[in-house]
Amino acid sequence: IPFSLLMLLPIIFIFNQAFKPQSELFAYPPTFFVKHPTLDNFIELLRVISSSGVPFSRYLFNSLVITLIGVFLAILFTSLSAYALSKMKFKGKKFLFELNTIALMFVPVAVQIPRYIIVAKSGLIDTYAAHILPVITMPVAMFLVKQFVDQIPNDYIEAAKIDGASEMEIFFQIILPIIKPALATVGILAFQMIWNDTSTSTLFINDETKRTLAFFLSTLTGSANSVAGQGMAAAAGLILFLPNLILFIILQRKVMSTMAYSGLK
Repeated sequence: IPFSLLMLLPIIFIFNQAFKPQSELFAYPPTFFVKHPTLDNFIELLRVISSSGVPFSRYLFNSLVITLIGVFLAILFTSLSAYALSKMKFKGKKFLFELNTIALMFVPVAVQIPRYIIVAKSGLIDTYAAHILPVITMPVAMFLVKQFVDQIPNDYIEAAKIDGASEMEIFFQIILPIIKPALATVGILAFQMIWNDTSTSTLFINDETKRTLAFFLSTLTGSANSVAGQGMAAAAGLILFLPNLILFIILQRKVMSTMAYSGLK
């Protein structure tokens, strides 16, 4: 219980920071809890948003479309590749898994330049595909799901094959229902990565109408020398954080489920 309370502190801070007036945001020593809550930060953020050349709804639409498609494809490709590497037999299987493991060592900044070259050479600059394609392959997620699939008894698959089931029928009707906890975790990881991403809009997108909400809010609140910008930054941070929190609350039961429980059920 004490450890869980410690983990809640950043969430509590985000909510308190968003409702602090300017005097409390710059108070010294800084305060953790807000003393005089106000909506001024949100009002100022809405005022700046309303004066933007591109409608706010356009940024929100871009983020929703990119995030939903990206999360779906990330879950689909991750689960398919994990099943293949875990249960199917083919040449190069061990090498591909080791290659995925090596990819875990590289942070996004390390592959930023080659990623840009690939996107530019593929003609994906200023397209939604530039947002989606680079993030649907997640080495961490693939490694996690493969470990879940490894725990599924081969007897299930052999029994299905005896009954005449194809590989895709085995995957969709047997494997997917069992690995739902792992897929829920992948969904959360993919959502957080795509929803909060600003680097793609900065590097690959020149058309303002194809940039995301996270990028738009970061440009409004990124001015370090603006006093009002700090309040807007706190409000924008809360707005971007809420979808992550809501998604985790919805899926937390599946995330917490163990593989043993899922298999027995």
